[in-house]
Amino acid sequence: MLTTQLAQKYARAIYEVALEEKQLTEFGEQLVEVTNTVYSQADLTNFINHPRIKPEAKKEVIAKLFQGKLAKVVYNFLLLLVDKRRESLLKQILGEYTALANAAQNIVEAEVTVACALNVEQEAQLVKKLSVTTGKTVVIKTKIDKSILGGVVVKIGDKLIDGSVTRRMQVLKAQLLTN
Repeated sequence: MLTTQLAQKYARAIYEVALEEKQLTEFGEQLVEVTNTVYSQADLTNFINHPRIKPEAKKEVIAKLFQGKLAKVVYNFLLLLVDKRRESLLKQILGEYTALANAAQNIVEAEVTVACALNVEQEAQLVKKLSVTTGKTVVIKTKIDKSILGGVVVKIGDKLIDGSVTRRMQVLKAQLLTN
């Protein structure tokens, strides 16, 4: 619980600076880049998150990886996380920042589960339909799960739209058993 509150606090801080400088998208992209870089290599992840490694050593690695490649604010934010020993919150901070930035830009993320990959046209139609339904710009993250057999399952926030063949068969079975 405390880590979630800390992540929210740091995310809010970088979000407010990004908002002030009108760089919500840019800062978000850079935070994604940093997080992906740090968590794509187990050795780097362990090094950055290890509590016994001195902050100066971590800052050296961060400088080699990111100095001159990030906005000054984002780079200094990373150094602040190391100084405050909060670097292990990076993934959570990114998640919180993304939620804040999306809310400010009227964007909603939808988790879409399908039995097989959607083509570009199908994806565009789904995004359009979901955007009309929600009244917001929808960004989809597609996941393939062959167990749903067909159709689509969409999760937006705490709402679930289950249009899978598996679900339809379950409903049909229930109806047949009650009759």
